[in-house]
Amino acid sequence: MAPPPVPGVPGGLVTPRGVVVPVLSQQGSRSVVRTPCGAEATVVGGRSLTQATVVLDPGHGGQEPGAVGPNRLTEAVLNLAVAEQVRRALQAAGVDVVLTRTANYETSLATRTELATKLRPRAFVSVHHNSSPDGPRDGPGTETYYQIGSAPSKRLAGLIYEEVVRALSAYRVAWVADRDAGAKYRQGEHGDYYAVLRRTAGVTSALAELAFISNPPEADLLAQPDVQRVEGEAVARGILRYLTTQDPGSGFVEPYPRPPDPSGGGGSAPPCRDPAL
Repeated sequence: MAPPPVPGVPGGLVTPRGVVVPVLSQQGSRSVVRTPCGAEATVVGGRSLTQATVVLDPGHGGQEPGAVGPNRLTEAVLNLAVAEQVRRALQAAGVDVVLTRTANYETSLATRTELATKLRPRAFVSVHHNSSPDGPRDGPGTETYYQIGSAPSKRLAGLIYEEVVRALSAYRVAWVADRDAGAKYRQGEHGDYYAVLRRTAGVTSALAELAFISNPPEADLLAQPDVQRVEGEAVARGILRYLTTQDPGSGFVEPYPRPPDPSGGGGSAPPCRDPAL
């Protein structure tokens, strides 16, 4: 479960350079924070964050580009662009939003999830794009993952899935997918396979793989700013429906078994370089 907030200590800080980090302790204008790469540092000034309704997590970043399309579009850059569109749409609807990273730099899974558990949002969504599909599909191969045993997480994942598939289905391209595309869980050795879901236990969380950046027609589509906006607004609609309705979502499937991954669902990452705070 997510730890309780520390009384009198804000959960996060927007540093003077615009980097969002978890706060460990604070005295006056001086904050001891967890850096994006997981170290501790003292920051003077910045803007304290006590809470957020939604925390958005643009996956990968910096020296960890994630999947790379045949057009050289990186998942890290695309994830951030789409997350920014989600943020704009949610803020226009009056929802306060925090991003786990605000530029193309590395942020460890530990720091991302610590920020989420300290801010205790009503919804935490990790934004990604996919690679290595099983084959062609008559429609978008969107996948969303929810926390095992969490009904709110399942509903959030189903609503995001529903909105993204509806939005992307307007485009006529040669889509690809995994054969169990849909809203689903993934079992790991210690519960949720994906660390970003496992480490945010107690916070309603979902991981969204919106489309396949490795598929040439989809990569060309995803490189277009208007398509990034369509994706982002669709994710935002799913989150808003989660926050304001009791809609159940849809697209739920049973996942097929996959071989274990020695990374434990966290992926492999090169040495991390902290940005200037």
